[in-house]
Amino acid sequence: MVNADRLFPADPALRDITRELYAEVKDLPIISPHGHVPIQWFHDKDYHFANPTELFITPDHYVTRIMHSQGVELKDLGVNQKEFTPEQSKHAFELFGKYWYAYAGTPMRYWFEDALANVFGIDKEFGPDTAGEIYDELDALLKTDEFSTRALVKKFNLEFISTTDDTFDDLHLHDETNADPDFPARLAPAFRPDKLLEPKKTPDWAAQVAKLGEVTGEDTSTYEGFFEAMRKRRLYFKEHGAVLSDHSHDDVRSDRVPDDELPALYKEALDGTISEEDATRLRRTFFNDQIRLAQEDGLVMTVHPSVFRSYDKGNLATYGPDTGADIPARAEFAAALQPMLNQYGSNKDFHFVAFTMDETVYSRELAPLAGFYPGFYVGAPWWFIDSPEPILRYLNAVTTAAGFTKLSGFIDDTRALCSIPARHDMNRRLTCRFVAGLVADHRLSLEEGKRVVRDSVQAVPRKVFKLD
Repeated sequence: MVNADRLFPADPALRDITRELYAEVKDLPIISPHGHVPIQWFHDKDYHFANPTELFITPDHYVTRIMHSQGVELKDLGVNQKEFTPEQSKHAFELFGKYWYAYAGTPMRYWFEDALANVFGIDKEFGPDTAGEIYDELDALLKTDEFSTRALVKKFNLEFISTTDDTFDDLHLHDETNADPDFPARLAPAFRPDKLLEPKKTPDWAAQVAKLGEVTGEDTSTYEGFFEAMRKRRLYFKEHGAVLSDHSHDDVRSDRVPDDELPALYKEALDGTISEEDATRLRRTFFNDQIRLAQEDGLVMTVHPSVFRSYDKGNLATYGPDTGADIPARAEFAAALQPMLNQYGSNKDFHFVAFTMDETVYSRELAPLAGFYPGFYVGAPWWFIDSPEPILRYLNAVTTAAGFTKLSGFIDDTRALCSIPARHDMNRRLTCRFVAGLVADHRLSLEEGKRVVRDSVQAVPRKVFKLD
């Protein structure tokens, strides 16, 4: 059974303040502006997860990578398997129980235990001796109306959720879902153009560019046509409910190739003859284009650079991307963003949200930038730092220079549906714990502390992501 005071301070006086603050936010609706759950889960009124493994293990690379580190093959967890029998699914869940000891101290353990207790009402201890039994209980529950995907969305009190979508998606599933009065949340697509901005890293880049031209009716054999096609796709996403564009590259530099060089470099990229160095220069120009277009269409820009994507090439070849083999890298923002922020950072209608997995840049770069530029916000702890200790370090490092109003609000960035309420609740508890310290130190009154924690859940993300 999960403890009602989990993550609260051990000191009794601080714990009492934390409890009072938490009471202000624990039942507030969830705003989830960035994640990776597929639209199909929401579109089908009667969508049910086939089994507990499909819900908790296979789509969640946070979970699968830990078992992989213990020597378990990802194929035995259903990763990238076209066929996975019920017997294999139960075995995968039993493997989860067998290696449960490896999750001690991890946020994955917290999320799973939270979901078992608070979503499914299962309070028995999970482990090798109970995994099979708990699998059967969950499997039976998932077949009931109470645990369809839509019922879970309502149970989670989801107010807003954004998916991450292919640049060429016609978004009809989003339109149909939002038009359905029975769907209990506001659903938005998100524009993710990374593959079209990376001429060297995208193997079929020229074919992707040609498809962009077909979808938009623009001649993308020229840079000018490519730029106009991007403008059209961004506007298309916005017309269908998108509030943001999402970007992940090796850096966030946006210096432009001189105009007289652009046509030749663009042609080299299409021909597949462009060098690594010039492909990087062209990608930075394309990223600059996205910044320029954001001034027109108003889409919020979220960036999360500096990741060794698909670090293990054998894993990539066998299982594909986004299967747990991405590794944090050193990040740099201040020098990289100076030209962009000098030009656009004081535009209060341009919102630029910077996420990182490199904690060293919080107090040195991101917080001071957010504390000066109206349009700059510090993204929530993300990926490997979405856990209790880093979240507290983030709040301590960022709020002194930027305050609470220049944070992004929490981002769950998940492919696992049931971790959404657990992750948001974890962040609410830790925010209340941090603010309780300010109240106890008489740096905030209790009423001010209550306003801060409420705003962190509702007012701040609504403003940052332009939801009103």
